Amino acid sequence: MDFWPEIHATSWGREFVAGGLGGITGLVSGHPLDTVRIRQQILSTGGGGGGSSSAFTILRNALAREGPASLYRGMGAPLATVAFQNAMVFQTNAILSRAFDKPVSPKDPPSLKAVALGGIGTGVLQSLMISPVEMIKIRLQLGRSEKHLTEQQPYKGPIMVAKNVWRREGIRGIYRGLGITVLRDGPSHGVYFWTYEYMREVLHPGCRKSGEERLSTMLVAGGLAGVASWIVCYPFDVAKTKLQAQTCDCLKYNGTVDCLRKSIKEEGYDVLWRGLGTTVARAFVVHAVVFSAYEITLSKHNIDITSDEDII
Repeated sequence: MDFWPEIHATSWGREFVAGGLGGITGLVSGHPLDTVRIRQQILSTGGGGGGSSSAFTILRNALAREGPASLYRGMGAPLATVAFQNAMVFQTNAILSRAFDKPVSPKDPPSLKAVALGGIGTGVLQSLMISPVEMIKIRLQLGRSEKHLTEQQPYKGPIMVAKNVWRREGIRGIYRGLGITVLRDGPSHGVYFWTYEYMREVLHPGCRKSGEERLSTMLVAGGLAGVASWIVCYPFDVAKTKLQAQTCDCLKYNGTVDCLRKSIKEEGYDVLWRGLGTTVARAFVVHAVVFSAYEITLSKHNIDITSDEDII
């Protein structure tokens, strides 16, 4: 009965719980747009994918052919891990940021440089966990839309995907796309945490040290952090999706460089940015929610959520 109160009474416990709750709320709110993004990245405008890659067309076709539930397909795998993953991301970043800025007093926030370096380290470490989860999620999200890239029959759940990949491809299949995931998540997490800390200080000077800030500050700073982090890594994310959508039966790409080269040759440089609009819209909403849930959970009393200034 005293487990959660005792955990939340410690700084480490509060960071962990806050990160976990932030991750869950962000995942649930943004998964439908994430499904649209994944299908946009895979769908070929040159005829190989069978149609338009506009977000509206993909959304309309998914609803008409597969029903509203298709937009939440693949959420099970990340939902099972997102609380732990996001908790570890925020906790690891807090630890690494301090490690890169030891001369600073414990009462003062780490420098923005240390925050960025901590974010890069955090992104690299979390790639080991997130790479297999995202591979499973991507194959489920594609469903019946891209059979030629996945399997003869659509998967029925994350466990089925994991078992099938392990049986047919082994550990190499489970961790397909790990290298590109590291290249994506290291820099993007550095930009992510740096942008959040920078923007909250711009919007509410002194709040990093005082801890007193408006809900609007968290929403805007979190949303902009999500947008900035996706923009800097988006071409890598497109390549990662294409690589992880492959199976051993249909290996079109031999690696990251080969994937980028062939994709550009077949579809032009625009392919590297396909789905960015959907991603940016999703990123602002999701990460506004993630950081707000994180900060509100972490703080017991210093978040102003009633002021008229909080209305965006």
